[in-house]
Amino acid sequence: MKVKDAIRILEKTYGTPKPGKKRPPLESLIETILSQNTNDVNRDKAFGRLRSEYPTWEHLLDAPTRNIANTIRVGGLANTKSKRIKAILQLIKRRYGKLSLDYLKKISTEEAAKELSSFKGVGEKTVKCVLLFSLGRKVFPVDTHIHRLCRRMGFVRKGASRDETHRIMAEIVPQDKMYPFHLNLIRHGREICTARKAECPICPLIKLCPKIL
Repeated sequence: MKVKDAIRILEKTYGTPKPGKKRPPLESLIETILSQNTNDVNRDKAFGRLRSEYPTWEHLLDAPTRNIANTIRVGGLANTKSKRIKAILQLIKRRYGKLSLDYLKKISTEEAAKELSSFKGVGEKTVKCVLLFSLGRKVFPVDTHIHRLCRRMGFVRKGASRDETHRIMAEIVPQDKMYPFHLNLIRHGREICTARKAECPICPLIKLCPKIL
């Protein structure tokens, strides 16, 4: 019940986000990799520079890793991410003969998740982001903000791991609310219930918070 109340309150506060235009799965995957351990602004800068420097995935596949790293430096962890991205592109090319993950649209959510998880360095959050934002599947990604808020709000136990939070939230969030609740919870975690300071006096969820109950 608490989750459903939180969904309702956040939608009243922030509105109900609607899915936008879906990006191709490979594009979404690489963008999500670039988002790891950085903010949206730097992720977008890194992704924009990557696409400007390498207009096609074939250009990126042929580029030296050090050049890729220099291009995405603004996004942080550039050396790690450049190696990861190139390795994924190489594997896709070997498996399917072309640089595309569009075939994921034709298979089940479970099969698509298994396929994405087979790429080195791609964890559950990245998998679910691709499934949700690119393929429109009913999944609930748990990023840093959501993991923090789920524990603070008591949706999961205080010491829950990221994997545990993924499992529990997948069970208790209504499928038709996974997309808007994911985005609204992230927004709430960035604007009000931040990591450094929870702005409790202005929090619309305060009556649901274990600090008050």
